[in-house]
Amino acid sequence: MPPVSVFRAAFVVPWPELWRDALASIWLEARSCIFAGSFFVLLYAVGKLPAMGIARYDLIFVGAVLIQATLIVLRLETRDELLTLGVFHLLGFALEVFKTHPAIGSWSYPGEGRIKVLNVPLYSGFMYAAVASYIVQVFRLLRMRLAHAPNYALSALLGVLIYINFFTHHFFVDLRWWLTVATLLLFARTSVIVRPRQREYSMPATLGFLLVGVAIWFAENISTLLGAWSYPHQHQGWKVVGLGKISSWSLLVIVSFLLVAGLRHWKERRGARI
Repeated sequence: MPPVSVFRAAFVVPWPELWRDALASIWLEARSCIFAGSFFVLLYAVGKLPAMGIARYDLIFVGAVLIQATLIVLRLETRDELLTLGVFHLLGFALEVFKTHPAIGSWSYPGEGRIKVLNVPLYSGFMYAAVASYIVQVFRLLRMRLAHAPNYALSALLGVLIYINFFTHHFFVDLRWWLTVATLLLFARTSVIVRPRQREYSMPATLGFLLVGVAIWFAENISTLLGAWSYPHQHQGWKVVGLGKISSWSLLVIVSFLLVAGLRHWKERRGARI
């Protein structure tokens, strides 16, 4: 049975089956957000705790480590997935160090904390890992696959260029929109296919990148409201994060998606050779 486009599903899938598939999708999407959701609860809880002589940023770091360990112990994440998330920790932390440097000042961590490196609290890496965790879980729980996937070498090059542009646009031409066009062209024929139950559904990969970017923008507003970090325009009080950040988050989602997909592809090829 070929996948059904999400745009046609309401017209070709019997309604009882469509509702069951929709509810299954919502449940599996919620499970895929288990780390991100737990992290939000942690941010809220730490903000409500009375002062105990421990810096708030340090409590968040310890709590994030415990959440990650719990997911591994309960086998909600695998050790292979943990290694993937570790890569995102490193990539995200490098970006944090650069973006929070006084000469750049894209955002800051005004709170106190001892568990910092180069003035960046170590829990910051978990926020990037939360994005990767979602993508990893969706691949597994919703049995995601790609139809008409682009060339992996070109995909890897695109991901590298997007990541580099997060740094270089402060000094040279911002290639964000050129990279967006390149993404649209590279993934023009690519569809994301998921299987919540028995039937498969498809949607354009580029639309998926945008939707996740919008979701992260909402999450970013909640995170800054809870004091996870602050943008310059929020130093005098919380304000909504600008809509322009959606494009940045969508590009970060693409980097995350390409890395996760690339690592899965490499593992499958390695397993096939063995």
